[in-house]
Amino acid sequence: MHLSPDQVIFWQHGFLKLNSTIVMTWGVMFVLTMSSIIITQNLSTEIKLSHWQNLLEIVITGIEKQIEEVGLKEPRKYLGFLGTLFLFVGTASIFTIIPGYEPPTASLSTTASLALCVFVAVPFFGVKQQGVGGYLKSYMKPTFIMLPFNIISELSRTLALAVRLFGNMMSGAMIVAILLTITPFVFPVIMTLLGLLTGAVQAYIFSILAAVYIAAAIHTQKPKAQIKTEAQVKV
Repeated sequence: MHLSPDQVIFWQHGFLKLNSTIVMTWGVMFVLTMSSIIITQNLSTEIKLSHWQNLLEIVITGIEKQIEEVGLKEPRKYLGFLGTLFLFVGTASIFTIIPGYEPPTASLSTTASLALCVFVAVPFFGVKQQGVGGYLKSYMKPTFIMLPFNIISELSRTLALAVRLFGNMMSGAMIVAILLTITPFVFPVIMTLLGLLTGAVQAYIFSILAAVYIAAAIHTQKPKAQIKTEAQVKV
């Protein structure tokens, strides 16, 4: 038994390693890429749409609605980034039903990379909306004394994003692995289904928190949606 898919090495040459995390990550990206190509290949504007296009529109509309509810008035601007985060984390969790598959999000290196993407995206969208000067001034609100605390908050929430997702996904995979060794097959199957639900929730939480941080960056004042969402998500 291993704690992380990083420990499963398929190939190594010197310091170069090809581990399970890399293989599974590229596998998930390949499936998402090919699926998007296939689904969007024959899009139609007619009344009668294919089942795949209906599903795609439901997913996109749902994500846009959630983004708008957080406080981002033009959700299409953020759909590509936040939607990709949600779909990647969610798909990585759903694939746990495949025997031998280990979610790459059970590796701290993957969750840290996702959190770093959010860390870069927040100032990117903030500067794009307010300009460099306006965004930097937000670190000195309500007073310049808050500058170091706001910087520490920016760094700590990035760490919290990575550790929260890693801890939840790793613990779920570990529980299922333990139960497979000490109990009959039926019970681990139930736990796997519960793990799928947990993974979907974690994908939602991760993407919503990213949206909240971006919303905070593009507004000069902390939006009420952020306070409400953070309180709900951290429960």
